[in-house]
Order: sequence, then C-alpha cells, then structure tokens
Amino acid sequence: MKKEKNSYINRELSWLQFNARVLQEASDNSVPLIERLRFLGIFSNNLDEFFKVRYATIKRIDEAGKGGKSELGGIKASDLLEQITKIVIDQQAESLQILDSINKELLKENIHVIKEDEITSIQATFIKSYFYEEISPALVVIILDEDTDIPELKDSAAYLTVKMSNSEGKNQFALIEISKSMDRFIVLPNQGDANYIIMVDDLLRYCLDDIFNIFTYESISAHMIKITRDGELDFDSDLSKSFIDKLSRSVKGRDSGDPVRFVYDKNIDLDTLNFLLQRMQIDSKDSIIPGGRYHNRRDYMSFPSLGREDLLYPKIKPLFVEGLSFQESIFKSIAKKDYLVYTPYHTFSYIVKFLREAALDPKVRSIKITIYRLAQISHVASSLINAAKNGKEVTVSIELRARFDEEANIEYAEQMQDAGVNMRFGVTGLKVHSKMCVIERQEEQKMVRYGFISTGNFNESTAKIYTDFTLLTANSKILKDINKVFDFFEVSYIVNRYKHIITSPHYTRSKLFALIDNEIENAKSGKTSFIKLKMNSISSYKMIDKLYEASRAGVKIQMIVRGICCIVPGVEGMSENIEIISIIDKFLEHTRLFIFANDNDPKVYISSADWMTRNIDHRVEVTCPIYDDDIKLELQDLYDICWQDNVKARIINKSQNNEYRRNNGKKIRAQHETYNYYLKKQER
Repeated sequence: MKKEKNSYINRELSWLQFNARVLQEASDNSVPLIERLRFLGIFSNNLDEFFKVRYATIKRIDEAGKGGKSELGGIKASDLLEQITKIVIDQQAESLQILDSINKELLKENIHVIKEDEITSIQATFIKSYFYEEISPALVVIILDEDTDIPELKDSAAYLTVKMSNSEGKNQFALIEISKSMDRFIVLPNQGDANYIIMVDDLLRYCLDDIFNIFTYESISAHMIKITRDGELDFDSDLSKSFIDKLSRSVKGRDSGDPVRFVYDKNIDLDTLNFLLQRMQIDSKDSIIPGGRYHNRRDYMSFPSLGREDLLYPKIKPLFVEGLSFQESIFKSIAKKDYLVYTPYHTFSYIVKFLREAALDPKVRSIKITIYRLAQISHVASSLINAAKNGKEVTVSIELRARFDEEANIEYAEQMQDAGVNMRFGVTGLKVHSKMCVIERQEEQKMVRYGFISTGNFNESTAKIYTDFTLLTANSKILKDINKVFDFFEVSYIVNRYKHIITSPHYTRSKLFALIDNEIENAKSGKTSFIKLKMNSISSYKMIDKLYEASRAGVKIQMIVRGICCIVPGVEGMSENIEIISIIDKFLEHTRLFIFANDNDPKVYISSADWMTRNIDHRVEVTCPIYDDDIKLELQDLYDICWQDNVKARIINKSQNNEYRRNNGKKIRAQHETYNYYLKKQER
C-alpha cells in the first residue's frame, strides 16, 4: 500500500519532545519544589548526552557529504542540525524561565540561592575560608594569549571565561575550570531559619581578585561557557591490544572528540565571545547556543535537600513479594512457582539475595549472567566474585560499551577477572543488552536450572528510580532457551533455535510480525483482537509499518511510549486505531511489556528490547513469554493502570504538543495506583 506523506516523526525531533516532557515536570507546580530543580537537572543531562551522541552522528553524516535523507526520515542532515539548534535554543530559554520561577519559590520557603554581590560580611568570612581550604588547592586556571593555542577543553565541563581589562584598553583572557570534584552547591551557615546556598561559580566570581592577584587590571568579569564533544567511541585496529585496553583508550579519547555544541552566557562581551569562537575553531556546523548565567544544570540533580522533606517526593517503602522471604531459600520458593519482582515498588534486594544464596549454596555448580550497567558500588558484582571464590563456575557476559558507563564496567570486569570469573566481552558486531541469569544446581541425580529475566539492568542504584520487571523462574523450557543464548556468546556463528523466548538479532522482527499477523487475522475474522505495548522507544520503520497494517485491519492498538516515538497515530486510513500516551513522573518508566489478545487467550511478554533498529538488528536481546497465569493477569492489570493515567500521561499525536491527557473521571496517577495495587495485595 502506498505510504502516507509524513508517515513517521523524525527520531531526533521526537526525542527533543520527550525531553520537553521532562521540562514540563520542572515547570509543574504540583511537583515538590526541590524535585522540580532535579527534573531541570535531568533535562540538562539528557541534552548533554543527546548532543554527544545523536547530534554528533548527524554532524558526521553531514560532513561526510551525505544528504542523510534515508537515514533521517526524509530530512537532510544539514536541515535537521538547524532544526535541532532552533528547538534547543527555545527549550533552553524556557528552562531559564523555569529556573527563575523556582528560585522565586525557594525564596518563599526561606531558601536563598545568593550571587557574589549578595554576600554578607559574615558569609564572606566563611566563603574566603572555604575558598582557600577547599577550592584554591585544586583550582585549574588557564591563561590565554594571542600566541598560544587554547588547550582542548574537557567534554561537558563548565568553564568561567575571565576578561581582565587595563587602563589602556588591553584585554587579558583566562579560563577557570569548574572541576567535577567541586561541590556545585555550597551550603552556607544558616541565619535564623533561613537557608543560604551559593553556587561554586559565584564563589569563584567573588574570589576573582584572589585568583588573579598577580595581574594588574581596572575591571574583571567572568562568564560561563561549555563545550560538548562527539561522544561516539572510535576503536583502533591494533589486534595486539585486549578489548579492555582498546575501550579504555577510546573512552579516554572522548575528551578530545570534535566539538558539537558550544553554550555561552548570553551576557558575555562580544569581543570575548569572538575571541573564543575563533581560537577554538567553532564553526556553523556546531550548535552555538546562547544560555544563561549557569551551565551544567545537570548538577541540579544533586541540589541539596537541606533537610526539607516537605519539598521532596515522599519516600516509598518497597513492598515484599508474597511467597518470597529473606529468611528462607529463594530456590525453594522458585521451585514451586514463578515470581515477579517489580522495582522500585518491590525491593531489588530479592535479586541480590538470590545471587548471594547461589554463591554460598554447595549444590550450585554454575552461574551465568549478562551485565549491561552496574551500580557504582555493586552488590551484584560482589556476589559473583564471592561465588567464584567459593568454587562456582561463574560466567559473566559484560557489555563494556554501555554508553557512558564504560569506565565503571571496565573496573568491575577487571575485578571479576582477577577473582577467577570467566569474562565474556560481548559478541562481535553486537551489543549484549539482554538481562538474564541462569543458575545450575545439582539436585539428587540431575542438574536443575533456576534463573531470572529482566527488563532492566542489574543495578541497585537505578532500581530505586527505574520501573522494571524481573521474572524469577525455574521453568525448564524458558531456561533451556536462555542457556542457548549463553552458548551463542561462546560460538556466535551458530544460530540457535528457540522454542519459547524471542531473541535479537535473529528472530525478534519475524516473531513479533507473526504475533501481529495473528491479531490481524483475528480482527478480519471478527474475533477479539488488540495489541497493548509499553516500551521506552519505537523508531524502527519496519515495525511501525507493521503496526500501521494492523491498524488498517481494525486491530485496536494501545501504546505507552516514554521516549522516542516515530509513529504518527490517529491518521485516517493509516493509524486511526492507534492511541499513544507517554508517562513522565517520579520514577523513570523503563518496563517493556507486550500483550496480544490472541482471541481471549492473551500472550504476554516482558522484554529487554525497545522497537528500535538497534535493538532488533544490532543487539542481543531477549523477549520472554509469561506462562504463570497469576503473573499474566498481574501484568495486564499493571498495563491497564498505566493506560488509565490522567494526571501524568501526555498524548502523543501528530502535532507533538505534549498535551496532558485530562478527563472528567477519577484522577488516576499510575505510579501511585501501582503502589496501592501492591499494597492491597500485601494486605490480603
């Protein structure tokens, strides 16, 4: 069938609208005040990563002389770069207005974020002492002149550009690096009930005369700049180096990647700006964005709480999973039935307990696990090291190229390798993104498998803020298939057959197509048919076209997509049966859940894979069927709770205006209702 014009929303433009939804949370007066600041930090951090990766990729396409239309959904690379810059400038301006309004609200709460010209004499004594004891010893100051090159500035680090002018009108420029080791927010001594905070940027401005006391000048000023560099990793072809060595070298090279974004204080002097642009060789292909007084607003994610619990989201107490106990064997429980752990509503400690038990159990012979992103202090890694020291055969397939977590993964990989863990560093040409574990246990005369399959990383830190499903199971059929995936890591040129799970890169598209085709046939036959999908992103045009085909056949399709969504829903003759919402709230919606009506006998799957080309064709992913009837019903309930959200749900439509879904019914906030759902289960 002939495609509609504009059948897809551009991936990058869709992502920017996702980040606009994050910015909406920062502007939402119903969100606790300090949490609003933290959403502002998330918005800024997201934008940094976007420029490092996506903008950098489009810039590479443009510089290679390719139009990029086929790769970029019908938009020329050069045009897309311009569109992105325009949108980001508008979003940055909006974020500054939001920050200004939040600061006014902080004042009402007796929280004062002061500038250098608002410092009292009492505060001055504290600040000078803090500067000389904490800041000055580690301060990096770069003097700039006409004869020396500007050294390469660190990726995403913030710098104060200092201009000193003498009586003859001559200027001396310098840069002060705001190191990541510095606390960005310095809490000053309270004055009565009032809290005072100064940003390290303004502390440095206050101490400029102390920093540059060997120079003679009549006036001195400081304005912030920031460079974002191409964050894609380039590997050399030296076969004599280990993969870890190659990756370590490539990660270190990020700081010298080509600049892709230059952000500056819009109040900077024009001669200072021109001096920097010329000397740093920033050109029109780079995104040059006027900003506010402060950059690296990602640091607002760590804005001090000041003991003000009333300005934060209430902490939830993770609930227990009925049938699982920390005082009893996890193996014994799982041998009887499957269990679903849904973090952060349930505690991630169940997974750690499972691994710790496996490490100590004399009957456990082997543990195989995939790892994508580890916590900074990882109990998962320490459990695996413990198991290896207890003589278990431990095999870890770790993805060293998990973007921006490479260094942490390298460090843990080396620790585990030293402890005797068998390390597997992925598969050539593929990222290992599946989240799975198989444990083999000797029981009487046979080997019995136990394990877990998840939608999220085995990471204690993110498990507190990411929603993810983990299925704990002893289902021999599923675990036999999972074990074959680990065999694939060993011998990747053999394509295994799987009877139950769906795997990328070989089967995901064809198997999902078959499930969609079944719904199409059922719709045509007058049988019950629907598709309910929840995922982070969908950008694969082939998958989108298949959903369009289902829509045209009359299949009702509900989708909950947090991030990138290239589908154009609600278009007559193409997608009128597709509805899409996006939920942004306290927790990051990270679950992947697929439900197919199958004529009133639903097929339910959890997955590590989004419906993006990279997940389907270029990664090792696992989509796992749910066979336990109770868990199938539970997952359908959880989907329906999310779908009914009319507080934090935004409608995804052709205009991409992020309109909130509102109706006259009872207010349903999915994350609150999900917690209440489990609370009621616990009380039964």
